[in-house]
Amino acid sequence: MNSETATLDAAAPQSTNPAETSPRDLVISRVLRASRKRLFEAWTNPELLKQWFAPKPFSTPVADLDVRPGGSSLIVMRDPQGNDFPNRGVFLEVVPNERLVFTDAYTEAWLPSEKPFMTVILTFEDAGEGKTRYTARVQHWTIADRDTHEKMGFYPGWNQCIDQLEALASS
Repeated sequence: MNSETATLDAAAPQSTNPAETSPRDLVISRVLRASRKRLFEAWTNPELLKQWFAPKPFSTPVADLDVRPGGSSLIVMRDPQGNDFPNRGVFLEVVPNERLVFTDAYTEAWLPSEKPFMTVILTFEDAGEGKTRYTARVQHWTIADRDTHEKMGFYPGWNQCIDQLEALASS
């Protein structure tokens, strides 16, 4: 491990090719008009994350992030009626401006979550001319979890959030 890379497991899978998926994965890969640095910052700076993370009409009133391997995260999405949906997790890998991996399998202090749902692998690859190939690979524990997430509106919801992320990071 070098000073640029922080990871819990150096042997962690490195595939970001959207074609290389498991039946339990949901993947979105897009070229965004923003630098890797700005996109990574929008994911790791709580004040920036609150501005784009939730699909409309939801909001993100809370983003507590300890962005380091083993660090915890708490992101709360709020619906228009004021109902909160907390999402707790742990960062597994942090490679600035290149890769961010987190899971909801654990909460703070490595406590197992009651119902693990997914692990997210985000990659940020230079696409030239100030653009970035952004890939979000969402790995689920079961095919049923994957199907549930897709039926919840994964593709339209995540794509709306990616549009919001791109708008913020390119401004």
